[in-house]
Amino acid sequence: MISRRSFITKSSLVVAGIGLAKTGISTNSFQNNKLPIVISTWNHGLPANEAAWKVLSAGGHSLDAVEAGVRIPEGDPKVITVGYGGIPDAEGKVTLDACIMDEKGRAGCVTYLQHIKHPISVARLVMEKTPHVMLSGKGALEFALDNGFKKEKLLTPERKAHWKKWKKEKRQFSNKINIENQEIENHDTIGMLAIDKDGRISGACTTSGMGFKMPGRVGDSPIIGAGLFVDGEIGGAVATGSGELVMKTLGTFLVVELMRNGMSPSRACEEAVKRIAKKIPDYKQHQIGYIALNKDGEYGSFCIQPGFNFAVKTDEKTELEDAEAWLKKL
Repeated sequence: MISRRSFITKSSLVVAGIGLAKTGISTNSFQNNKLPIVISTWNHGLPANEAAWKVLSAGGHSLDAVEAGVRIPEGDPKVITVGYGGIPDAEGKVTLDACIMDEKGRAGCVTYLQHIKHPISVARLVMEKTPHVMLSGKGALEFALDNGFKKEKLLTPERKAHWKKWKKEKRQFSNKINIENQEIENHDTIGMLAIDKDGRISGACTTSGMGFKMPGRVGDSPIIGAGLFVDGEIGGAVATGSGELVMKTLGTFLVVELMRNGMSPSRACEEAVKRIAKKIPDYKQHQIGYIALNKDGEYGSFCIQPGFNFAVKTDEKTELEDAEAWLKKL
């Protein structure tokens, strides 16, 4: 079990290993953090951060760190909302979305990708080897195969049985909130931001999307400015939850622009949630969580519903922290 600790109390101890992770309420973001630093969404962010930290602590580039980090939940069949073992769509197909972005504004994305366990690595190759930002569906798969990726079966026996039960019951898609610790049909993305020792910030976002979604549905996760946005002069932000709400408000771009105008990461995330609450009538039926990191290593978060948490890793701490929620404030 993960013990709890106040978010606003900065530890002076070096915490080693995810088994010592702490958690608390994120009401204010830390300032003047030592670099490097990595933050990511949800419980599965803890092991993801550990993989990213191996790169960062060795002096590596933040781009390599975020790719290595999110590959952990992508390859873990126990994480039913990302990659291999993800909940399929209504036709029983596991379709994956991902994007990656660095401090120079370079970006790569893949959408509706099937049969490839690590879409984040394909997204990076789109960024590095093509003149495009996004490849989708069959084109993305052919590009991956041409670049040495192998076709793999992503639908596990557990998820197949789950899907068959859903089909037998003739159920319809329904939105669920805070899936990450629940065996129900929905999703939560792994989004990650990291700054390396040289101050370079990068981000990555990857998901299997909403469980039992309509075939062809793509959410915010692979869309630059929605699921992820990075500006090397300002900072970055990632989103998780019901992607349609994030797309309608370009949430992560908004967070970064608010930081550009002087807001702290936590205040910028809160304002982005307020924008959703103002513009989208049924927002209370959804969860959106934002995390943000500015170029100085200050981070913050905010969400609609209580229950969103995120993982933080620095040289001084390894923690799981609870975000403050808009509906709890009302």
